[in-house]
Amino acid sequence: MFVGTASDVGKSVIAAGFCRIFKQDGYHPAPFKAQNMSLNSYATPDGLEIGRAQAVQAEAAGVPCHTDMNPVLLKPTNDQTSQLVLHGRPAGNQTAWEYFMQDDKRQLFEEVKASFDRLSARYHPVVMEGAGSISELNLRQRDITNMRIALHAGAAVYLIADIDRGGVFGSVYGTLALLPPEEKALVKGVIINKFRGDIRLFEDGRRQLETITGVPVTGVLPYYHDIHIEEEDSVALSLKHKNRTEGRINVAVVLLRHMSNFTDFNVLEKDDRVNLFYTDNPAEITAADIVIIPGSKNTLADLVAIKNNGTAGAITEAHKRGKVVIGICGGYQMMGTSVADPYGVEGEPGSMPGLGILPVSTVLTREKVTRQRRFTYRQQTSVGEGYEIHMGLTECETPSPLTILDDGTPDGYLLHDKCWGTYLHGILDNTAVLGDLLSACGKQVSAAESFDYKAFRSAQYDKLAAHIRQHLDMDAVYNAIRL
Repeated sequence: MFVGTASDVGKSVIAAGFCRIFKQDGYHPAPFKAQNMSLNSYATPDGLEIGRAQAVQAEAAGVPCHTDMNPVLLKPTNDQTSQLVLHGRPAGNQTAWEYFMQDDKRQLFEEVKASFDRLSARYHPVVMEGAGSISELNLRQRDITNMRIALHAGAAVYLIADIDRGGVFGSVYGTLALLPPEEKALVKGVIINKFRGDIRLFEDGRRQLETITGVPVTGVLPYYHDIHIEEEDSVALSLKHKNRTEGRINVAVVLLRHMSNFTDFNVLEKDDRVNLFYTDNPAEITAADIVIIPGSKNTLADLVAIKNNGTAGAITEAHKRGKVVIGICGGYQMMGTSVADPYGVEGEPGSMPGLGILPVSTVLTREKVTRQRRFTYRQQTSVGEGYEIHMGLTECETPSPLTILDDGTPDGYLLHDKCWGTYLHGILDNTAVLGDLLSACGKQVSAAESFDYKAFRSAQYDKLAAHIRQHLDMDAVYNAIRL
């Protein structure tokens, strides 16, 4: 199990790396995170929903993703409330107080333990991931995702600290000092992550840390720039801002407050023809070659926000100027004439006009659609892959589908080459769709070789595994697991 001194220390990525290492070494691993809080999610093969990070880890392990890998998923709808997804199905909305303070989460912990037990009966080893810091004293008795589940599993625990943010001695020592003896006994090593510079300069620090904590430092992982693994959270998206670049296609993804599944655009980040950035600046949106409205966990609230900050006007202006404008999931809903929430799915019941770009209207429904999909795109013979995660029904008087799904139903709306919407996440990972999108802007760019994004992802897992093997004591890890 990989736990942290804080959030964003690299637990998800390191867990993915170990999933690939164990697969390479002939084992049958699977990931597990008891509780995830994220707007990035994924549809399992049986049509249920889990956190995207565990789907990525399952891909690294070479196994199909399953809800037992992430039994509890919290999807924030606003600053105070989240949708609770239990075993892949929505179980209602709860405030933070209701979730963390009522019933000490006893029932959820029983569900979490049952999921782990089922998973550990099918896979070995299970690669577990904690959440945030393991030393939150005020939450310990209600913990379902860190050391209590580690005790249940009898896990070999590794504490990860991010040295790049500073204070690594205090964070490691303090974290371990706050653990009760039975929990500290599970900790087999410390992993120092994101080290910049010559690792030999930390040898003294390594010995000092081992002396004051009594726990071995299993390894020091250098900071890297050439390994690309999906990020779990959207915290840093606003920093992914690049100035418009001549000679490339400038793609602006509208930065929404409740943006979900921003992993839809990872393929654009890796394409040499593209300069991708996230923005809510109207001037930057109208200047882009392609504008994409992404998914949202709170479509109405984000629609209000972009109308108030001028982003909506910039999107419609870009459309009028003949720029390429597309929407995915919630973004597709926003592009229509209206969005209604009669049942209060996302908040107070209500409705409001959309951007009026596409002749479709949406009603949010109580039932969530979560499916992996295969589809044919714009009447072509090639078959693509994607997935749906949405609560809404979008209709139009005169259908003009972008894709036909594997069960024969239409999806999305194609206005013309430069304007369309779809419910399919992951649609841009398909070469035909991406090629059409980039060519639609009419900008001449240098030819690029065919980009196999699936093969690219697999190569990144292999590079990550090699990076971990080089800098961690893998013999010590295997010995700890055997014990």
